[in-house]
Amino acid sequence: MSISHAPPGSSGPDMSPISKDSPSDRAASGPGHAAHAAPELEPIVPASTRRARVPRWLRRTSGPLLLLALWQLLSNTGVLTPDVLASPGTIARVGRDLVTDGSLPGAMGVSLQRVAVGLLLGTLVGTGLALVSGLFRIGEDLVDASVQMLRTVPFVGLIPLFIIWFGIGETPKVAIITLGVSFPLYLNVYAGIRGVDSQLIEAGESLGLSRWGLVRHVILPGALPGAMTGLRYSLGIAWLALVFAEQINADAGIGFLMVQARDFLRTDVIVVCLIVYAFLGLLADFVVRTLERLLLQWRPTFTGR
Repeated sequence: MSISHAPPGSSGPDMSPISKDSPSDRAASGPGHAAHAAPELEPIVPASTRRARVPRWLRRTSGPLLLLALWQLLSNTGVLTPDVLASPGTIARVGRDLVTDGSLPGAMGVSLQRVAVGLLLGTLVGTGLALVSGLFRIGEDLVDASVQMLRTVPFVGLIPLFIIWFGIGETPKVAIITLGVSFPLYLNVYAGIRGVDSQLIEAGESLGLSRWGLVRHVILPGALPGAMTGLRYSLGIAWLALVFAEQINADAGIGFLMVQARDFLRTDVIVVCLIVYAFLGLLADFVVRTLERLLLQWRPTFTGR
């Protein structure tokens, strides 16, 4: 059967190329003709795979390495004098000496203990208040307003009161860290609880879940992403609060080393202590991110391209 493109009733020749080759002609041309007429298909390769892939660890370390090289260059050319900022080589030697004589490991142990106790107490206080305020309306009426008012007060400004109330021992240092940790956890856990989809609550009720069952199987898992975000933020606040806390008549810890270095104008020791603060904070954040990946395997998220 041929298909004609000529107008109906026209006696002109059919110009359609389809009608020129009859089935018998196409059969006579053999399979080679069909293979010649078939279009060639090329696989589509995404642009992201065509680019040369640079290892991610190399990309992540290139920025700090460039900054370190620039720092060393400025120190060698005299732009940065030792009185302003010691060179990376000098800081590396001083850090090795502090590790060798045991002063830096001992200070790190004391500081880690303070952060751990403050973080534990702050997590209990912030999460407990968020559960009371997020799960119960009467709890929100009683708790939320007071927490919001205290949250706006800089916790560093409470140091004089803590010294008057608790003295100059370990208690005010731990109290400052606890206060700084509590508020980020409260806000994120509370927002996570109130951000649970109401349709999930209705679905749980239709399945016969009790109030405790809803909290355990629906509300708490839904609030867990916000809680992990609050924990990461609280860890950063904990190290910031530790810097201020160890300025309160401390006789041990990383802050104590910084105070001594300030009195003797030792910028190299101060930078070593700051690097230790940054390293410990980065290590703590890595632990929380690993914990987040383990606890939130049920939630697929976009990880970038």
